Amino acid sequence: MTDLWPDLPYAAWSETATTLQLWMQIVGKVRLRLNPWINHGWQATLYVTARGLTTSPMPFGAELLEIEFDFVSQRLIARTSRGDEQAFALEPQTVSDFYHRVGDLLKVMGVSVKINEMPSELANPILFSQDRSHSAYDPAAAHRFWRALVQIDRVFQQFRTGFLGKVSPVHFFWGSFDLAVSRFSGRKAPLHPGGIPGLPDAITREAYSHEVSSAGFWPGNAAFPQAAFYSYAYPEPKGFRDRPMPPGGHFDPAMGEFLLPYDAVRRAAQPDALLLDFLTATYEAAADTGKWDRAALDCPMGVPGRVRPM
Repeated sequence: MTDLWPDLPYAAWSETATTLQLWMQIVGKVRLRLNPWINHGWQATLYVTARGLTTSPMPFGAELLEIEFDFVSQRLIARTSRGDEQAFALEPQTVSDFYHRVGDLLKVMGVSVKINEMPSELANPILFSQDRSHSAYDPAAAHRFWRALVQIDRVFQQFRTGFLGKVSPVHFFWGSFDLAVSRFSGRKAPLHPGGIPGLPDAITREAYSHEVSSAGFWPGNAAFPQAAFYSYAYPEPKGFRDRPMPPGGHFDPAMGEFLLPYDAVRRAAQPDALLLDFLTATYEAAADTGKWDRAALDCPMGVPGRVRPM
């Protein structure tokens, strides 16, 4: 199981993770610029593929553009519906160089797009075109990260099937650098106070316009240097944080959410089962304490090739 769920000690690849996050923000902001806005900012996210992470098709004029981080061939690849394809190597290079290479690649393909150069949701941001301080890239570490996302995406996709209400895709947020899936009660939420560093309040408030139970995975950062699964509710109902969790799961008051270490999952005899238990327990904590209409929203998880029973 540990071969399928690779080791991801944050300290060992933190510099690569930081550089990769900034690279993904550049590509993600291309998607943000080209796509019309969808509720909760879902138009801007990336998606796990059989080779890496993709923007999925984005409109430009009457055509489509797709950009993919290919962690198998270690290339950034751009394709259009006209048959164009351009690529360059994912290798050690500054954020500034990556930014200009993406711009040159798109220009060659006839795609005109100008993005906001300021990184999102990061402390002490540097304009992409001026950032020559972040350049580390370990292809093997990036590949391990993607291999972990393959397993996590697979389990998240399964969890997503057990809900009849509004539910997000399983998608990767390049701002916060996490893979997430969210369920909604269908009721409006109180206005979010905002105040998230590097994220305009208008975007935060639109994202949290409705009651939500959200779960995800992030590989760690300088403030929390440990890969972990998380789950939170907005607004947080009374009694939410007191609900029992599967082994390894706990509520972290400082983070304001339930956490389950990635290592607890990868070392479990049945990683899928432990992760599904955590996702289910945290959703039930939000839905029960928040008095969601679970009879109308819940359903059994889907089975391949079998119609959902009515």
